[in-house]
Amino acid sequence: MERYVRHSATQEYPHPFIHEVKMTTAQRIRGIILGSVLFPVRILLASLLFLIMWPIARLRLAGLSEEDRSRPVKGWRRWLFHSVILSLSRAVFFCLGYFWVKVKGRKADLKEAPVLVVAPHSSFLDMLVLCPTELATVVSRSENASLPVIGALLEFNQSVLVSRKDPESRKKAVAQVRERLTSNGYWPQMLMFPEGTTTNGSVLIKFKPGAFLAGVPVQPVLLHYPNKLDTVRWTYKGTTWLEALWHTTSQLYTNVTVEFLPVYNPSQEEKNDPNLYADNVQKLMAKALGVPATDYVMDGRVPVSKLGGLSLPVESPARKTLSLLQRSLGAGNVEAALGRMIDRCQTGAQGSARASVDELADILGLTDRQAAVTICGLYYFKDEVVDLRQICLSVAALSGLFSFKSVLHTAFTLFDREGRGSLSAEELSDLMGALLGVPQRNTAELYTQASNQGQLTEERLLQVLTTHPTYQRVANEFMQCDNAGAHLANGKAENNNGSMQNGNGSIHYNKKFD
Repeated sequence: MERYVRHSATQEYPHPFIHEVKMTTAQRIRGIILGSVLFPVRILLASLLFLIMWPIARLRLAGLSEEDRSRPVKGWRRWLFHSVILSLSRAVFFCLGYFWVKVKGRKADLKEAPVLVVAPHSSFLDMLVLCPTELATVVSRSENASLPVIGALLEFNQSVLVSRKDPESRKKAVAQVRERLTSNGYWPQMLMFPEGTTTNGSVLIKFKPGAFLAGVPVQPVLLHYPNKLDTVRWTYKGTTWLEALWHTTSQLYTNVTVEFLPVYNPSQEEKNDPNLYADNVQKLMAKALGVPATDYVMDGRVPVSKLGGLSLPVESPARKTLSLLQRSLGAGNVEAALGRMIDRCQTGAQGSARASVDELADILGLTDRQAAVTICGLYYFKDEVVDLRQICLSVAALSGLFSFKSVLHTAFTLFDREGRGSLSAEELSDLMGALLGVPQRNTAELYTQASNQGQLTEERLLQVLTTHPTYQRVANEFMQCDNAGAHLANGKAENNNGSMQNGNGSIHYNKKFD
């Protein structure tokens, strides 16, 4: 059986979404001395250049109708303003300490590769790559359009804007990107960061398919920062963006290499399957970088890995919640607290599964309100309320206090509100989201495996989670106690009380969660 290996980013970091600048005492002292002079001077100069760019960027489209703005800028507006903004952009990064930009390979022209895919994505400072790519068009969040200077530069760039919160906006952006990439040279070359977020650069996370939807050739572009101190990177946790800016501008200079790889021409199979195309380009770029290609992604604001279509939390909210409850309540009181949450969810009242911070603190018996605030922050917390089913089920699964079958039975009962004995595809997504502690948006593969003629029963779901090679790994690694909890192997489930489940579902337990 193939073993599922989750790549570790480095020995220091458990995953690619953590980065801390590692410095000796001497380097810190040197940074403080140089930074006290270089940081304010460099930021002032860069700011002045941005202020100069602001009105120039606006002039490019000034006086044009909406119809004209929807077409690529041509003629004198392009060659005049493009060269000025390109020069000023390079000057900004020069002021920040990027004195030299080493370029390896040859940038493909528009007809060869309508889109450039850049990785790894390490920081907002990666936008330096726009200079050697001649200000290629980018995709950006629509919220950025309202920012001073940045909004003007996005308008100048004729960027594709997308709102991550609006599905219609995403559909429109996909259509725009596809239109531009298949315009046969009518629109300028595009540039995308297919990882979709920043990492510590020790692996390549899963590429999003956006750059590959049109099925056109792409040119992979690698970004290297060959410096003694890795100051540029800014990701989910660790060094903040301001610290990254401080550490980078406190160096005398920062080296960067932009490496253009040969154009990748997709096969017919890859043209038909953008996800396959993206995966193959990711593997190619990872090999060139000498790092692993992984299934890590940033799902919303939560770092996860992907397996069988499920989103598996890199940092389990349930483990953190369990640890917090054990410290706050004492290990012996956690089981009773989980039971109270289940009682609340099973009352049958509409909205009984949702609770505010104060209600959660009262249910759990927490005297420290901040502990309840922390727990809510670990889960999907919307409109000041949290779904108690996510907390109690995910924590119960990892606690070792209850058998896996009894936790699944309780979960099935909570989400099968109508008592049909079967779950819909949407209800399965909610159930798996509760067990794993993070929202699940793609459970179609699991539903197909577990359902029979449109019916998904508890017994069938248990069978798939305990015997299917992929989903057995999910249950083992993300829905079981690390120490003494249930471990599923070869179709059997053993819980912390030593009870055993065999393939036909017969089971005996000393403890019940239902």
